[in-house]
Amino acid sequence: MNRALTMHDLMVAGAWVAAGAVAALALRVALRWIGERATRTRWDGDDIVVTALRTAVPWAVLAAGAWAAAAALPLQHAVDRTVNQVLVALLILAASVAAARMVAETVRSVAQSRSGVAASATIFVNITRVAVLAMGGLVLLQTLGISVAPLITALGVGGLAVALALQDTLANLFAGVHILASKTVQPGDYIRLSSGEEGYVVDINWRNTVVRQLSDNLVIIPNAKLAGAIATNYHQPEQQMSLIVPAGVGYGNDLEHVERVTVEVAGEVMAGVEGGVPAHEPAVRFHTFGESRIDFNVILRTSEYGEQYRIKHEFLKRLHRRYQEEGIEISYPTRTVMLRQEESGKGTAEVALPRQRDTTQAPGQRI
Repeated sequence: MNRALTMHDLMVAGAWVAAGAVAALALRVALRWIGERATRTRWDGDDIVVTALRTAVPWAVLAAGAWAAAAALPLQHAVDRTVNQVLVALLILAASVAAARMVAETVRSVAQSRSGVAASATIFVNITRVAVLAMGGLVLLQTLGISVAPLITALGVGGLAVALALQDTLANLFAGVHILASKTVQPGDYIRLSSGEEGYVVDINWRNTVVRQLSDNLVIIPNAKLAGAIATNYHQPEQQMSLIVPAGVGYGNDLEHVERVTVEVAGEVMAGVEGGVPAHEPAVRFHTFGESRIDFNVILRTSEYGEQYRIKHEFLKRLHRRYQEEGIEISYPTRTVMLRQEESGKGTAEVALPRQRDTTQAPGQRI
């Protein structure tokens, strides 16, 4: 435009900018209110969509107000073209950020729903976010008139140098992708490595696997180390696992009675203690004639690895109380001690003492 700038033009432009700012603020408040309602639903998709809209819509409204203000001003052709390019770039940037956030949150939601726990696999989340932002950046450069072909060529040539400099990081990155793709270890699984580290897998990111021990300490394991380690996954092929509790009774007990009482107590624990598997039928297996008792194993089942400690705790308490009520003896270790007495000029004599028991004895128990 060749006409001079007037006060009316400035007022109209200012009105458009103010209208855009007010509309952006109002939409942000409205989307926040909608987001609070969306969090109360069971579907996570509405939360993801509202979060993405809260990022893109206010900026789009601001850009629309600025574009209308620029159209109302008598700008030169070059200036008007520059303003339009800046506004389009702003819209593309806002849309790219919103799309990256929406795709990343979708991947995170899918990962959490498949693992069944409040866990995450940020390696896939970060990869998808970077990929979407990279595509948005290429579209932005192309819109601004910058050729992306030389840039892609330069990245291809420099990629070799970057790969050599970041070979450890890339090894951990691809190892993490391999671990998740093979589904040998997933967030939420309880694992134990051959080196002794064990715990729940909290997160698998682009470099490390984070494992939370039962003591709530975090163990950071490089993905390449985890991929090459011998590991036991206690959640595969299912979370339920058998629990073997060793026990023993004295030789004077009726083993049929012992087996019947032990199975009854184990069944009560399976049905009444959190973490037990009510459908499991406990079993008793005698296996060894020990020095002072007959040893056996009680086979229980727990719903998850971390529940085994509660199951074992309750089972031992109830079994001990029931044995006392039934008169079943839990014998103490005994041994025969031979003493040899020597006197100068005389023969030797051996005295065999009777079988001795330990000095400690629980009330109500017999040897």
